[in-house]
Amino acid sequence: MRVQDLIAYKKGFDLAMSFFKIFKEFPKEETYSLRGQIRRSSRRVCANLSEAYCKRRYQKHFISKLTDCDAENAETQTWLEFAFSCEYIQKQTFENLKNKSIEISKLINFLILNPEKIGSKLS
Repeated sequence: MRVQDLIAYKKGFDLAMSFFKIFKEFPKEETYSLRGQIRRSSRRVCANLSEAYCKRRYQKHFISKLTDCDAENAETQTWLEFAFSCEYIQKQTFENLKNKSIEISKLINFLILNPEKIGSKLS
């Protein structure tokens, strides 16, 4: 099994890629601020999940990286709220992306609560 096979990874990757499509509608002045922040935090969800997966043999390290992953996902939700409040995205787009992020959080939290499901052992 690879980290890319995890549902949380697939959904996290899909969410990060979704932002590339909607960024075309953002104003140019947001290129290095809001767009950059969303881009970085959404990508870090998968990056931290990859790091966690590599550390799965050590439960404390695994869970620590998963909490980092969840924190990046929460940051993405915050930037998404700013994008909606600034009227850069429509309500339906906001709700869709927010719901995807909430689902990712639930999957990450499942892994945090059940680390043995993917081979983590108490160390």
